[in-house]
Amino acid sequence: MHIHILGICGTFMGGVALLARALGHRVTGSDANVYPPMSTQLEAAGISLMEGYDPRHLRPAPDCVVIGNALSRGNPAVEEVLNRGLTYLSGPEWLARHLLPGRQVLAVAGTHGKTTTASMLAWILEHAGLSPGFLIGGVPLDFGVSARLGEGAPFVVEADEYDTAFFDKRSKFVHYLPRIAVLNNLEFDHADIFPDLAAIRRQFHHLVRTIPGEGRILVNGADAELERVLAMGCWTPVERFGLHGGGHGWEVEPLLADGSRFRLYRDGAPLGETEWALIGKHNLLNGVAAVSAATAAGVEGAVALQALSRFHPPRRRLELRGEENGIAVYDDFAHHPTAIAATLEAMRMRIGDAPLVAVLEPRSNTMRLGVHADRLASALAAADRVELYVPPSLDWDPSAALAPMGERARAADDIDLLVRTLAEELSPGSHVVVMSNGAFGGIHQRLLDALRERGMAHA
Repeated sequence: MHIHILGICGTFMGGVALLARALGHRVTGSDANVYPPMSTQLEAAGISLMEGYDPRHLRPAPDCVVIGNALSRGNPAVEEVLNRGLTYLSGPEWLARHLLPGRQVLAVAGTHGKTTTASMLAWILEHAGLSPGFLIGGVPLDFGVSARLGEGAPFVVEADEYDTAFFDKRSKFVHYLPRIAVLNNLEFDHADIFPDLAAIRRQFHHLVRTIPGEGRILVNGADAELERVLAMGCWTPVERFGLHGGGHGWEVEPLLADGSRFRLYRDGAPLGETEWALIGKHNLLNGVAAVSAATAAGVEGAVALQALSRFHPPRRRLELRGEENGIAVYDDFAHHPTAIAATLEAMRMRIGDAPLVAVLEPRSNTMRLGVHADRLASALAAADRVELYVPPSLDWDPSAALAPMGERARAADDIDLLVRTLAEELSPGSHVVVMSNGAFGGIHQRLLDALRERGMAHA
């Protein structure tokens, strides 16, 4: 079968392409921007890529066109599909029809932590010898790819609540029909498609409705919104996880302040303890969620803990990009106030009183609309200094939002100027955390290059 994918270079759609190719299909694809690393990964798998959305890419007609949710009516390729009556599906629906039947689907949902928790879960299952398949919205370092068919029954999927396609406004995750589901947390996000939190809560309940009575739901027991979701109706056994002392079935206790060593409990009894490469309370919760889900799939707790001791976080999760002249530069995907605060607090616990600099790009639709602008200053409070990049067409006043931070925070609309200023003013021993859900104009490497040049000039 010849499958053509529109929007193929996105992490999710690129993963769908890799899975379709692994199933033996001929796969081609189009995207507005064809660039590494996804383009390299796809071409290495024998997938032909085309720049732009020229209708001629669909001639001769493929057997099926898979359309990404970034494409809308008016797109030339979309109009070609509709005018010619070509067979088309969304990415989630293609998975549901052609890959997930017969698999033990484990879905990881939540506003925060999906990529990390899904990566942990896949790694635990791999360590246990179950050879899982997976589709994750990032690149797990332990696998090196965002998607894999796998040889075993389990299939781990990062279950996103964003809408499916221009023709299907349900959340992606309602298509996956998981047997085991993790519900990490629930907050308002995706303001471009959801009018309020109640609308997202309803989509989460649609997911709950699809999980069989013989399955399992693992829920953050401290999240009131998730409890509201379950109160709407639940027909599946539920196990709750949380921090030690909360009265949950699964609990995690940090043994070091930064969370790099911890102990797990099940029903009040110690299950074991371990050290790992991650830090922060949020990652402890991700870890206990992954262990509880893996146990539901038949993995022994001791095996799961051993796997976490060898786990490497996905790319862009407090990833150290480099160090120049004693100044460390990190890349993090945080783009919601809760995630921003969790990232900076974890780093503060790790570095103590060393200078902590936050560099933030408000790139997500929710952030650009200013939905969380009034929470921004408190989310950034752990940083000694904040540099906010102001992209074009921002719908709120960054100076007003950052005013509670006083002289600790500045805003700039020029990345080059931001890099030069940082390179001139940063002192050895500083830790710079760059936060964005996009490429941020390659600022990480540009800053490292500028710091290197400054060091050479002063040598």
